[in-house]
Amino acid sequence: MREYLKFYIDGDWVDPDMPKQMDVINPATEEVCGHISVGSAVDVDKAVAAAKRAFVTYSQTSREERIQLLQRILAEYQKRFDAIAQAVTEEMGAPATFAQQAQVPAGMAYIRADIETLKTFKFEEDRGTTRIVKEPIGVCGMITPWNWPISQIVLKVAPALATGCTMVLKPSEEAPFSAYIWAEVMDAAGVPPGVFNMINGAGPVVGAAIASHPGIDMVSFTGSTRAGVEVARNAAAMVKRVTQELGGKSPNIILANAHFDAAVSAGVRSVMSNSGQSCNAPTRMLVPAKKMDEAIAIAKQVAEATTVGDPNSDATIGPVVNKSQWEKIQHLIQAGINEGATLVAGGIGRPDGLNKGFYVKPTVFANVKNDMTIAREEIFGPVVSILSYENVDEAVRIGNDTEYGLAAYISGSNVNEIRAVASKLRAGQVSINGSGDLTAPFGGYKLSGNGREAGDYGFHEYLETKAIVGYTPKQVAK
Repeated sequence: MREYLKFYIDGDWVDPDMPKQMDVINPATEEVCGHISVGSAVDVDKAVAAAKRAFVTYSQTSREERIQLLQRILAEYQKRFDAIAQAVTEEMGAPATFAQQAQVPAGMAYIRADIETLKTFKFEEDRGTTRIVKEPIGVCGMITPWNWPISQIVLKVAPALATGCTMVLKPSEEAPFSAYIWAEVMDAAGVPPGVFNMINGAGPVVGAAIASHPGIDMVSFTGSTRAGVEVARNAAAMVKRVTQELGGKSPNIILANAHFDAAVSAGVRSVMSNSGQSCNAPTRMLVPAKKMDEAIAIAKQVAEATTVGDPNSDATIGPVVNKSQWEKIQHLIQAGINEGATLVAGGIGRPDGLNKGFYVKPTVFANVKNDMTIAREEIFGPVVSILSYENVDEAVRIGNDTEYGLAAYISGSNVNEIRAVASKLRAGQVSINGSGDLTAPFGGYKLSGNGREAGDYGFHEYLETKAIVGYTPKQVAK
């Protein structure tokens, strides 16, 4: 039983202002596996005050000092690799192998990438007699999700540190264990007091206090579109910067000349990965109409080969994070059945042999129309919808016919055709033939958010731009 009852504020572990505990549920067993303290606006005030004090000196640190700090953080992270992986498995149900091979390594990769970015990032440039300076924006509020709990923390904290900002983090109360270990990493790495602060608590209380706090200069939020709207509303009165990575309903366009078996198989596996709990999952698979039957056969085989079970077993996927998510997914699967989509695999209820835990059957629907509920709403579970198209223009139209725009995927063998399709898709990141790049800008169009994370584009979110006109005398500039 884990007991994480203190907050990390001003370089120390402190008691909450008003002691109140919350149960943390293991989604594989539905049993209490730990407790955290629930914070309040008073705790946020204390953390912001510490961050503001620390900003005065930390914002003036050199590039080399920040590189060395990130290198120490990476070293401490590596020491705790197994502990973080075990925490991720326990708190949100990721299979142990997936936690060890994907969830935790992603955090390491982001730190390494930010170190390399920081080495050459241009904080200053001259344009004639004007010097343009990129300066740290100030105190940053960070609200992170449960689906990739540790990597999403790193994706915000590391670039903020690299650019000279201080911060207050509220990790998800659904998956707080890995965040606690992350705070231990920061402490062991010698992050100066007040630079990094962490408070647990509920979004409507601690999250709202962070978003609305006059001492916080920007908010970085990852989560649902509904919650993102509330963050933006709370921040609006202070006219502070808000960056958001929100929901998605990403199209996966498989062109007629693609390696069809491989493309369909990879698309289904990608959705099933992490129990479907990835905002950029390619949940709408678009295939040529004449190949629908072939797609059904392939997708059925892959889904039925996806094993579900105890995260500490050799199962492919574990449970979804909690009861409310499980119930939402069941409701949407039933909606797909009710609205006439062809159920190819899976369906409602738990998989056979699993009577406890928030497990979902790997589910595939075919002959889906883009106006069906399962094609419109983000399901956030292991559910694939296969739609058909008559020509490439129709595929693009269907792909763009969504209120989201986080990611899109294309498979094919004609480079020019793929590039033409990519140029027409309204999404923040388009992946061609399964390509990936952790340093590529990540973020969305439309209701999928604003701002970008990762790489040098992620740095810019934590920087203000200052123009010093006349910095260089005219005769020198010539």
